[in-house]
Amino acid sequence: MTIPTVNALLNSLSFVFLVLGFIAIKRDNKSLHIKYMAAALTTSALFLICYLYYHYQVGSVPYLKQDWTRPLYFAILIPHIILAALMVPFIGLLVYHAIKKNFEKHKRIARFVWPVWVFVSLSGIFVYVMLYLL
Repeated sequence: MTIPTVNALLNSLSFVFLVLGFIAIKRDNKSLHIKYMAAALTTSALFLICYLYYHYQVGSVPYLKQDWTRPLYFAILIPHIILAALMVPFIGLLVYHAIKKNFEKHKRIARFVWPVWVFVSLSGIFVYVMLYLL
């Protein structure tokens, strides 16, 4: 299995854990929410480590197609990269407030962070599919 495939699987797992964590908190199951969100954080952190290692080794991977998919690819890739980079400190802040049991701040931040984190996970999967499978 290649590192890009591992990265896509980690993004997929992050997405699943994020959705399950959301469902758990909406059902007021805080202990299950914590487990799912810890799993989302772990898979996202593993993704970041693998991603950085891979691109340190191979550099940038160009999108070679010159058809109608090219603008679509960049329309997905550009916000994916920008939002992924911006998310890191916000996820740290989110986790900090959860650990400190400051749930009002945690909840306020999560309303912004969670949908962006979901977008980053899903868009990462689409980038992988477009770059390596199409």
